[in-house]
Amino acid sequence: MLEQIRKQTEAAIRELLDAAGLEEGEIVVVGGSTSEVAAYRIGSHSSEEIGQAIFEELYKETKRRKLYLAVQCCEHLNRAVIVEKEAAKAYRLTRVNVVPQIKAGGSLGTAAYAGMEDAVAVESLEHSARAGIDIGDTLIGMHLAPVAVPVRIATKEIGSAHVVCARSRLKYIGGERAHYMDDKTSLS
Repeated sequence: MLEQIRKQTEAAIRELLDAAGLEEGEIVVVGGSTSEVAAYRIGSHSSEEIGQAIFEELYKETKRRKLYLAVQCCEHLNRAVIVEKEAAKAYRLTRVNVVPQIKAGGSLGTAAYAGMEDAVAVESLEHSARAGIDIGDTLIGMHLAPVAVPVRIATKEIGSAHVVCARSRLKYIGGERAHYMDDKTSLS
């Protein structure tokens, strides 16, 4: 089962990043329920092994593309986010004093904290993420930069968990005389 989860996670992150057109140094946020991946109700059967497998695939691909990975913790940590210290500094994110655990932060957040090069917890991404994956309906929207646009990918599930992806685009302003750039143009 873990090998299938790894393959599905790798496919999902690659599909999203190929579609999102992110630039180096931008943030990708992921929220995930390992309980949902294992076909249980969210928050009821956390799995350290599943969290580790998902994190490793996400981290490998975001590092390869020189992007920052941000992992949302569960509601028991008010959906705090685990990022590398470098990302927290670059985006001026407010750090908080908490270390995620399997039952307070979730398996994916715990794996991220243990596996990132210099992990820190931040209160929020303050709408800085340019793209994201929601694994198991964990609701990552609060971390995405406006305007969030759905990204349809072929990978619809990781394990038994529903997968939804999004990217952000610049806001359109003006009226009928306004002219616009390609909506994948960077926010930077």
